[in-house]
Amino acid sequence: MIKMKFSIEGIVEKADIIGAIFGQTEGLFGSEFNLNELQKNWKISRIEINMQAKNDLVTGEIVIPSSADIVTTALIAAMVESVEKVGPCDSKIQLVEIQDVREAKRKQIAERAKEILRDWYIRSSSEGEKIQNEIYEVLRPANVLEYGQEKLPAGPAAEKSNDIILVEGRADVINLQRAGYYNTIALNGVKLPNTVVQLKGKKNMVAFLDGDRGGDLIQKEIEQMLGNIKIFRAPQGREVEELTPEEIRSILEKLPSVPGPEIHIDEKLLLKVKEEYPSLKDTLETIILDKGLNQIARLPVSELVQNLEKLAEGKHIIMDGIVTQRLLNSAKDANYETIIAFKVAENVSIPENITVYTFSQIGLS
Repeated sequence: MIKMKFSIEGIVEKADIIGAIFGQTEGLFGSEFNLNELQKNWKISRIEINMQAKNDLVTGEIVIPSSADIVTTALIAAMVESVEKVGPCDSKIQLVEIQDVREAKRKQIAERAKEILRDWYIRSSSEGEKIQNEIYEVLRPANVLEYGQEKLPAGPAAEKSNDIILVEGRADVINLQRAGYYNTIALNGVKLPNTVVQLKGKKNMVAFLDGDRGGDLIQKEIEQMLGNIKIFRAPQGREVEELTPEEIRSILEKLPSVPGPEIHIDEKLLLKVKEEYPSLKDTLETIILDKGLNQIARLPVSELVQNLEKLAEGKHIIMDGIVTQRLLNSAKDANYETIIAFKVAENVSIPENITVYTFSQIGLS
């Protein structure tokens, strides 16, 4: 792109300027370099003239798009600069710049490529995070108890709560805990267990069933054995275990959520844990607090046990990990008081001087 500026002493029209450029450059370097021939061969495009007149002086800009090589383009610019008259008026034409449009286009394409890559990365990261969260959800702690003589899967509040939500299976018990409902008992089949039948008249029961043929059969069994109790259903073709917490709450919106077992924990410590949890979640890291709830260390879970003796002033452990027997023994020896973690391993023996909670027990997962 050849960009030139000009000044003409007198009043002229655009056609006069174009005519002077074509006429005064014709034949200077042979017919192949005549501007009209270059246009016919698509070496240059239509010449643009931007002009303004004031007090018998015309000034403005000439723009000549060129697809010729840089040598020919430079020659064209020099030829146009040689034009000294436009009609009877003196003129002066001067090159401002030869702009490499391809370079500008390359920059534009590169910027667009960056945008495409950025959008792809964001979508890819979001998908990866979504998959990671789905996997993490499978591992999240859910306190499933055994209820009654049939050892039915049940939520931790089923024993003490006067209100019970009957669901079809263990996975439903776990999913309802994620939505804040801990007062569940699973039927484990189409036929109602005797344990559930015996609760008739003793507890207020509702049912939350899948939206499929199996849910239809269980609903008929419940209506026959328990009478006219309230029955909620998942949307047609879907199962309770696959619903999101928001979907569960929207279906059970008329039922109050029943909290899990009562938590006895220092209020200030609880507030501190809730404050730190967002930055700790999904990091596999540990935060150590002293007696005054000041953070004295943050380190990977894998390095926790080996460093407990060095952190003797610590009293509370907040960790995005699993409480193992080895950790409990080390924490006991180092005189720690509290461990709040993602999950507690099965069959561990918790020392009397240490209190252990999971994030889900204090309402954080």
